[in-house]
Amino acid sequence: MNDFYNKDIISIKDYTRDQFETIFDYTEKIINLDPASRREICKGKTLSYLFYEPSTRTRLSFEAAISSIGGNSLGISDISSSSTQKGESLADTVKIMSIYSDVLVLRHPLDGSSRFAAEVSSKPVINAGSGTEEHPTQAIQDLFTIKKEKKKIDGLKIGIVGDLKYGRTVYSLLSGLSNYDVDVHLISPESLRIRTDSIYEIKKKISFTESTDIEEYIDDLDVIYVTRIQKERFPDEEEYLKVKGSYVIGLDLLQKMKEDSIILHPLPRLDEIANDVDKTKHAKYFQQAEYGKHTRAALLGLTLNENGF
Repeated sequence: MNDFYNKDIISIKDYTRDQFETIFDYTEKIINLDPASRREICKGKTLSYLFYEPSTRTRLSFEAAISSIGGNSLGISDISSSSTQKGESLADTVKIMSIYSDVLVLRHPLDGSSRFAAEVSSKPVINAGSGTEEHPTQAIQDLFTIKKEKKKIDGLKIGIVGDLKYGRTVYSLLSGLSNYDVDVHLISPESLRIRTDSIYEIKKKISFTESTDIEEYIDDLDVIYVTRIQKERFPDEEEYLKVKGSYVIGLDLLQKMKEDSIILHPLPRLDEIANDVDKTKHAKYFQQAEYGKHTRAALLGLTLNENGF
């Protein structure tokens, strides 16, 4: 039986380096399989999704992933049209959705929601974003992209830029990177620095610096991971406007970067990466999104097949 069979995917902290490497190997297998063979992996399996927050990329990525391996999907992406508007609890909704499917994907604005859902669900639960805590499948996608594009993770210098306080992808990525030998530079406005209480354990495993100046490190970075300012997490708009547009990756900044450095972004982007960067060799964020479909397909295949595929 494989390590992932019938298991929840709640936190990136639950995985070892060896398990990441297993996921990467299965992702490569997904990529290299012919479409007909790929559709046999989860033939007849159903994924349900429950999104209490807006999502386009993550939801569609999961739908595309399960479809590519022969399964189907159903779910709720607009909570305003669901029974939660009638007062149905998260627990009851999860229980009902798990009856209809083999695996449940949940996004919810409250911290701890995915772990709670896993406790009441009869089927494996995948955390697709839980409050400001974590987004584990995004981190797996990010780690795979770094390894695929840079041929390694160990030894890299990685800059994480933008909203480090509210961006849940940041915490999951840092947790994942803590399994590797990397140097990390955290670059953000002073008011959006990483929450130290959330990275206490990570600091024991990984070395990083903090700065407000992106140009201090830009010429030395192998990977620049850019995040948007999370407007929806701010208590008031005035505070958001103070930091909006703090960092913009444009062609002028690209001139200072390493020739083989890459730019990643979990998307959606606002103004933090100029559109004319898209056509440069550094831009890998759309490729990153494509890899996300494959990494999620690999995770689903491992979760739903006792002996892997």
